[in-house]
Amino acid sequence: MSRLSRGLLGGTRVRTLIALPVLLAAAASPRPARAQAAALPDAPLPVLHASVAVPAPRWSASVQQAASQSAPQPPAAPTEQPAPDPVITMLPHTLSGPYWISGQVNVIFQANPGFHSPYHGPNSFHNAPEYKTSMLGTLFTGYQPHRNLRYNTDFIADFESAGGRGLSEALGLAGFTNLDVVRNPNLGSTPYLARGEIHQTIGLTSEMKEADRNQLSLATQVPVRRIEIRTGKMTLPDVFDQNDIASDSYHQFLNWTIDNNGAWDYAADTRGYTVGGVVEYDDRNWSFRYGIFAMPTIANAITLDWAFSRAHGQNWEFDWNNSFIRGRKGTTRILSFANDAHMGNYRLAVQDFFAGITPKPEITSVERFGTVKYGFGWNNQQEITENLRVASRFGWNDDHEESFAYTEVAQTALVAADYAGARWHRPQDKVGVAFVSNAIKKDHQNYLKYGGLGFLLGDGRLNYGRENIVEGYYTWHTWKGLFFGLDTQHINDPGYNRDRGPAWVFSVHGHIDF
Repeated sequence: MSRLSRGLLGGTRVRTLIALPVLLAAAASPRPARAQAAALPDAPLPVLHASVAVPAPRWSASVQQAASQSAPQPPAAPTEQPAPDPVITMLPHTLSGPYWISGQVNVIFQANPGFHSPYHGPNSFHNAPEYKTSMLGTLFTGYQPHRNLRYNTDFIADFESAGGRGLSEALGLAGFTNLDVVRNPNLGSTPYLARGEIHQTIGLTSEMKEADRNQLSLATQVPVRRIEIRTGKMTLPDVFDQNDIASDSYHQFLNWTIDNNGAWDYAADTRGYTVGGVVEYDDRNWSFRYGIFAMPTIANAITLDWAFSRAHGQNWEFDWNNSFIRGRKGTTRILSFANDAHMGNYRLAVQDFFAGITPKPEITSVERFGTVKYGFGWNNQQEITENLRVASRFGWNDDHEESFAYTEVAQTALVAADYAGARWHRPQDKVGVAFVSNAIKKDHQNYLKYGGLGFLLGDGRLNYGRENIVEGYYTWHTWKGLFFGLDTQHINDPGYNRDRGPAWVFSVHGHIDF
């Protein structure tokens, strides 16, 4: 399912540290002489380095203590202060207020110059040249009814508007090239409620640690050991399968099998949202979460089945904050899921086709309640140097049952890396490259081969091969919350079809954070 709102940009800190030397009185000012040196000229006065707390535009500044007041010495040369981090939002966001209001706009222009294809079907990626533009705007709001950090409560309400379209109406690729695109263009750009959730923290200790205040969590400190509960309307990748290198389509990669685990068929409607709840336990170096959510009524539907007793998606994830390199940050996450919904079976659909029951394989003709699709994922991020990070993912699902909510992938393997631009004095700029390889199993292959249509794929026939994608980008921070980016994607065997492609997609995107 296309997930429209992953840009949780989490408010990067802007630190302001200003040291103002305190000028002492002029040498001509009268000063009492000391008894030990009544006849000698006054010794040079000690220089006091005082720090003054200046309100930062977004985050509180750290404050140095007054420097030496020891023995007399010549005035010290002023030391060079570190340059403050650049502001990366148009408007400041307070740390102390009970409210959170912010917004973002993301615009992506993509072009496909065309590629070789001897045939195409109803759900093919178009081989003729085309270009499309998408736009996504989000308003984030939050409220803290009280300031008890150990038992913090947040009320979250976010509103979105999605406009424009994707290449080929976002069809024909398992790893589509734009995470912002909705596969149903008839939904239009009318604003809608994206998130409406309650976030409750239950502290299990009075020991606190710092936390980044952001759109989904307004606390600046949280208990080291705690339980967090979220209920309401949300998107699962807000909580599960997070990766700092490959989860943010606004500043990083655009392909949706790079930003998410493609084999994770997570519960969601057409826009990428669902209703349910998550319970999470967090400890010093590890955490565990479980969530249960409503499934769509049919594949890629905008409507959800509210009867959890007959249709639901369950998700489990374990996080381990452990680095493979001493002195560097690293995290490993293990994810599993099981969807129970009104789904079909690829093998049964092909059997009905050969029995003459249907003119071609039709997955909807064999849908029934009680069908379960399950799988797991592995996710790692590792800091190599101060500026270089790498990421990897692996995902698998049984793929006998219908791909229902996210995309048509049974197995995925990803490696990715990004590099910050501090070396060329652009610390907020990033360059990244990723390779992802997607696959489906034999029953799914046969379904497409004999003319079946999924909610994404369907060339009319199939000469199967793995869909391999390489993506590279450069993101340029121009001013405050304004970013621009260039992106290139190469798709080998689009839609798992060796007869078509390879395809190239070129992108230019702009992003504004308020």
